[in-house]
Amino acid sequence: MRSLLPLLLVATAFAADAPKLPAIPADSIAKKGELLFADDFSGTPDKRWVRVVDTFKVADGALLGTQTRVKDVLAKDGKTVAIKAHAAVYGLEVPNKDSVVECRIKLDGASMVDVELDDRNFTGCHYGHICRAQVRYDAKTKKGSVVIIDEKDGGMRNDIYEMKNDPAKKAEVAKLLAGRSATFPADVKVGEWQTLVVEIVDDQIRVVLDGKAVGYLKSSGIAHATKTRYEFGVAGQSGVFDDLKVYSASAK
Repeated sequence: MRSLLPLLLVATAFAADAPKLPAIPADSIAKKGELLFADDFSGTPDKRWVRVVDTFKVADGALLGTQTRVKDVLAKDGKTVAIKAHAAVYGLEVPNKDSVVECRIKLDGASMVDVELDDRNFTGCHYGHICRAQVRYDAKTKKGSVVIIDEKDGGMRNDIYEMKNDPAKKAEVAKLLAGRSATFPADVKVGEWQTLVVEIVDDQIRVVLDGKAVGYLKSSGIAHATKTRYEFGVAGQSGVFDDLKVYSASAK
């Protein structure tokens, strides 16, 4: 009989290497303050909306996003990238630090929808990306997840962003990114409306899906003093947002 010891050793090694997920606070981390913005997409668009990677439209009283830049497009020289693959992105100019974002979402063919916070005036990271919370669905495995990312002190920090282009620095990059993101399993219901709440307070993000706390991350970049813009992204075809509310917040 073939010994199972090598397989057990490999499994143990993988278990040891697997990142330990942070505990998700059962209670809210945020005390909601002033309602800063609300949109049910039934009237005239608010002037604070900003078209970024603009493949969004208002349809049936909701904001529908569809990714069209699904792969890199090369320039005429056949070598350099003229247009990079990118999710559909719709921006909202509501400068703030700590906040609670509430909305309804629907993944209707999309593999991801997310709520991102940026500071376009900050030059210490690529394009001012600060942090984000993603709701994902893998059609192959039929599994959903919530991913929370500190981008300011993680993969979008200028030095790390440049290092990622160098295969020789892969191990160094992985070390620098440790603890800057967390992925949690989540009950993502394809083609159905779900309620999403993203709480951003100090250096923490907590995510609630359909009333259940499903994700949490504490990381230094999240505490960035000013987030000038919220961005709502969709990867794949298609993702929908509705009944959006943004509140100021403080720690409980």
